Amino acid sequence: MLVFWKEKLVFLAVPKTGTTALEGALAPHASMVIRDPPELKHSAVYRYRRWLEPFFEKAGRQSMETMAVVRHPVDWLKSWYKYRHRPALEGHRNSTRGMDFDTFVSDYCRDTRPAHAAVGSQAKFLLGKDGALGVDHLFRYEEPEPLMDFLEARLGVRPETKRLNVSPAMELELAPGVEERLRRKCPEEFRVWEMGATRG
Repeated sequence: MLVFWKEKLVFLAVPKTGTTALEGALAPHASMVIRDPPELKHSAVYRYRRWLEPFFEKAGRQSMETMAVVRHPVDWLKSWYKYRHRPALEGHRNSTRGMDFDTFVSDYCRDTRPAHAAVGSQAKFLLGKDGALGVDHLFRYEEPEPLMDFLEARLGVRPETKRLNVSPAMELELAPGVEERLRRKCPEEFRVWEMGATRG
């Protein structure tokens, strides 16, 4: 999470959306950089609204706008699959070694997800209890220009990002039937991604 106090902007870090690279580029310009613990670094909207927003309002008597990046659900799951496929996790219950991507996504669609597929939810991160979008500005990972334009206009600097925390290179394809199941079981994941097209 990045806090830009003078600019009244908070950047909420959705996991696996390139936020590590943006953090590296923007940290020198931020008033506050929260890297640990992970629960704060990756504070979801509901956690931010409950704990941090009241603190900021009390400290500065001002409301902060929020922004985030969202990634297409299939590509987001690909990133998680590859991240959990790395050698360091071999033998761990979170590892995706020994299974294909279809199996991983099918397990993500289960009502009770096994450990390797328990990777959270972009929808739960970004949506409020009423199902409405919980951030003021939402950008798609796949369309970086609007995000960069916004940051340049708001912060006065255009980020020059480096590839950080990159998952291993792998060619992954999702079977049509599995994607159909994902869309049926997790419609909110696709709905929140669609919101990124119109919220900037």
